[in-house]
Amino acid sequence: MNRQQSKPLKTYASKTISSPVGRLTLVASDAGLAAILWENDNPRRVPLESVLNEDSHPMLLRAEKQINEYFEGRRTSFDLELDFAGTTFQKKVWNALRHIPFGETRTYGEIAAELGNPNAVRAVGAANGRNPLSIVTPCHRVIGVSGHLTGFVGGLGAKEYLLRLERSLPSTGTRA
Repeated sequence: MNRQQSKPLKTYASKTISSPVGRLTLVASDAGLAAILWENDNPRRVPLESVLNEDSHPMLLRAEKQINEYFEGRRTSFDLELDFAGTTFQKKVWNALRHIPFGETRTYGEIAAELGNPNAVRAVGAANGRNPLSIVTPCHRVIGVSGHLTGFVGGLGAKEYLLRLERSLPSTGTRA
């Protein structure tokens, strides 16, 4: 038996919630929130091993509460443990996304430059597209160099909605 066969499957709990941008499936491990999946999400975008429906998982309940507060305009940042899998570079990009201030946007080029590699614009775009935790790790705040909205897993309408929501609220909103 090789090592890959002996490695136990990681088990995740999931819960589907309604939101102003459609149904979202929250996925968590005991270590933290692992993914937010959209209604028409490509299952290969965020590869997960064993996912079981478990509406009462504590991490999913915390995430649901905070996401609801965000959509109600009462939360401008999230306070959740995260358990997302990706390459070292992807994690650097996702960490950079978490530092884009509420209601503001950055271009792919600005993020590449922030990471110390201004030529990595396409790689930043690819990592952004693989972000397993949209909304919480705000990839919707990344736009094209022209200022136009570019691809988003939830669709451009959802991206526009999220940006409009954030721009309509003060950035000092209550952290519930």
